[in-house]
Amino acid sequence: MGLSVAGSVVAICLCFGVTYGSEVARYDNYRVYEVIPTSRSQLKLLNDLKQSSDSLIFLESGINVGAKFNIVVAPHKLADFTEALHNEGIRARLLETNMQKSIDEEKQRMVAKRARGAFDFNNYYELEDIHAWLDKLANQYDQVELLEGGHSYENRSIKGVKVSYKSGNPGVFIEGGIHAREWISPATVAYILNELLTSTDPKVRNIAENYDWYMFPSVNPDGYVYTHKKDRLWRKTRTPYSGGCFGADPNRNWDFHWAEQGTSSRCQSETYGGPYAFSEVETKTLSEFVASLKGKIQAYISFHSYSQLLLFPYGHTHEHTPNHNDLDEIAKATVTSLAKRYGTKYKYGNIYDAIYPASGASVDWAYGTLDVKIAYTYELRPGSGSWNGFVLPPKQIVPTGEETLDSLVTLLEESQKRGYYENCKDC
Repeated sequence: MGLSVAGSVVAICLCFGVTYGSEVARYDNYRVYEVIPTSRSQLKLLNDLKQSSDSLIFLESGINVGAKFNIVVAPHKLADFTEALHNEGIRARLLETNMQKSIDEEKQRMVAKRARGAFDFNNYYELEDIHAWLDKLANQYDQVELLEGGHSYENRSIKGVKVSYKSGNPGVFIEGGIHAREWISPATVAYILNELLTSTDPKVRNIAENYDWYMFPSVNPDGYVYTHKKDRLWRKTRTPYSGGCFGADPNRNWDFHWAEQGTSSRCQSETYGGPYAFSEVETKTLSEFVASLKGKIQAYISFHSYSQLLLFPYGHTHEHTPNHNDLDEIAKATVTSLAKRYGTKYKYGNIYDAIYPASGASVDWAYGTLDVKIAYTYELRPGSGSWNGFVLPPKQIVPTGEETLDSLVTLLEESQKRGYYENCKDC
């Protein structure tokens, strides 16, 4: 998605700083369709549409015949879109006639909540509120240390915390919000962080106190702010590029088999991998921070949404990692654990096969460059049958956090059983 995102409404950046123009992207009368291709020619058409038009936003897409596509269609593009589908014999199911309605309702809840001044887990929060909460935790708990994992193009801090109850623990790195519009990701990271400090559950206390936690709720701060201020569906960073284009996909920008699979060379694309690996200051500075922890980090967990998937390397190739069987068995136990509380069903597998080819991702980089052999990506609620995955109702934050924490306990238990934390020499 490039500069123009809403027909005649354009989000404008006045300068290379943090001041944006007065216009806000709106999605009035934008329709959401579910489309499932039944032939290779139908699949090709959908992928061509994905690359060719900024007025179509693909919320969910696949690479195979029979995969589900959820597509947001601008009003002025509706005739062309439906005719293209008709000519190819593709059937589309209308899921929503006005996407802006959900966005407006979400905003109203946030305004009301912020007016009351509380920080809890019944709503989504802006970046400054999350950072203020992290500051508060550092002042309140001796076990919490503030960290800066890097900075953004607009010079915002990639702020996080380390939680450590004793020396010598293996480390777990938690990354949230790398895709700006996936608000359930920072919210889930914050929920888990709070539970590590406050829960009395013996299993939670065990992982809280026997691992060091490096937790970063929002590693794409410019993009996250932009979703709150200007465009709720923005995904990328905010680096300005030529031709009035902004941002690269920060989860296609890491220097491990960069730009080989599942990425675009078009700046307007939502999967634009950037002009070169680590072109985005966010990924460059965060990677330098993570690399400084080499030997201390034994697990790398990235939270995304949506589709209810648990993924592990590789994304750039169908070839399996050396410890693929372990990662697969751990994932199976993890999603089984996650389902126990609310019945939420996850699928699992290596990135390339389970979702789609995608190179330049953070978990692949951690696995392949830093030798972090426990590396997973969660695609959180909702499942693939929902169209509003990025505008998930806030009443689902706590249930999502609860079941995810349940599963994280299992993930660490299962990987510990297999000896993955025994050689933590630098911990």
